[in-house]
Amino acid sequence: MCGNNMSAPLPAIVPAARKATAAVIFLHGLGDTGHGWAEAFAGIRSSHIKYICPHAPVMPVTLNMNMAMPSWFDIIGLSPDSLEDETGIKQAAENVKALIDQEVKNGIPSNRIILGGFSQGPIGGVNRDISILQCHGDLDPLVPLMFGSLTAEKLKTLVNPANVTFRTYAGMMHSSCQQEMMDIKQFIDKLLPPID
Repeated sequence: MCGNNMSAPLPAIVPAARKATAAVIFLHGLGDTGHGWAEAFAGIRSSHIKYICPHAPVMPVTLNMNMAMPSWFDIIGLSPDSLEDETGIKQAAENVKALIDQEVKNGIPSNRIILGGFSQGPIGGVNRDISILQCHGDLDPLVPLMFGSLTAEKLKTLVNPANVTFRTYAGMMHSSCQQEMMDIKQFIDKLLPPID
């Protein structure tokens, strides 16, 4: 199945503790929801940042024997030469753009919005000056470290290579850990300092 009908529930949101002057939009991985990531961000939040964790629509995923699960787009295979669901990826990007547009309408400038994600969730950008933090567990059995390294090298050809930070975490599998979340907090706080 191609496409993304975005028939998903409203995003899980961690509101800013005071007036929101920045936002983080974070996409979960395959089969997950935004709830767990909202809880994780609640644990590292900065008071002026709104954290938005949307939920992917449920759709059949070719890689998983067409089982229906939350997914931003279809995944056909995991090898570097696997076909990609270009239509679904483009639709997911449009859905993310709609979230960004809504936050801009809410008064948050687009340069104060960070996009992030886990596994299937990361979103690419076209602005060569964007900063990227890519994190990867060295024991990830689903997305091998080699793929993470290849992705980091590819990102360096698309944006200013000095703006790409690739961190690995010893012993971490296809998950997150406290040190990674602290690195994410430091990255976010550096890019989105309080302005009032």
